[in-house]
Amino acid sequence: MISIFRKIRQKLLAENRVTRYLFYAIGEILLVVIGILIALQINNWNEGRKTKKFEHEILFLIDQNLKQDSIMLSGELFKAKQAIELTDRLLEQVTLKNYDDSLNFWMGKIISFERFKSQSSAFEVLKAKGIETISDKELQLSLISYYDADLFGVYQSLQDVENSFAIDWGPVIKQDFLDFKWLDFCEPVNSKTFFENPSSIVLFKLFQDNREGSITRIESALQSISKIRSLTKMHLQ
Repeated sequence: MISIFRKIRQKLLAENRVTRYLFYAIGEILLVVIGILIALQINNWNEGRKTKKFEHEILFLIDQNLKQDSIMLSGELFKAKQAIELTDRLLEQVTLKNYDDSLNFWMGKIISFERFKSQSSAFEVLKAKGIETISDKELQLSLISYYDADLFGVYQSLQDVENSFAIDWGPVIKQDFLDFKWLDFCEPVNSKTFFENPSSIVLFKLFQDNREGSITRIESALQSISKIRSLTKMHLQ
């Protein structure tokens, strides 16, 4: 093709047809420019197709991660609410000076904590690629809000519960408890003495406050997950 164009140019010059040569040269330049533009358009189309494919794949993986987070956080929420309910029941029985064995099993659920780790591997891949890969701006902001704000709040609140167990309850368990089994029961050396000690009641109330804080954070995170999954479903349709 290039050799044909060259022969045409040489023929026009040889025949001294300058005007026709100029028109021809301009036409040839236009053809080259059009060819470049077409090649760029095809390249952009291919890149756009690859980006769209990646967007769909990564959103599917993020949705699966969020599904697991939702299951785990729902479990944490149940345990926190159960602990608060049992604390209320325990304090009510203590007020009535009823120190039977039921309180020991309630304490097994109350004086405990669970660790939570978000399934965030897909979001980390997205961040490395660029959050702007997600074309839906609302979905972008919702993902950032969940992974950078909601999860931070959940981690902090659960850490408060864990710290309270280690700092406040640890020494009490070692000193005042005859037996202890994680998430099962706590047996004081002397139930009457333990429950009639005002500092013991304060510990229960402090621990309950920490649980209530975790409930607020977990519920907020679960709402964010629900919103993100709904936006993702609409976006992928």
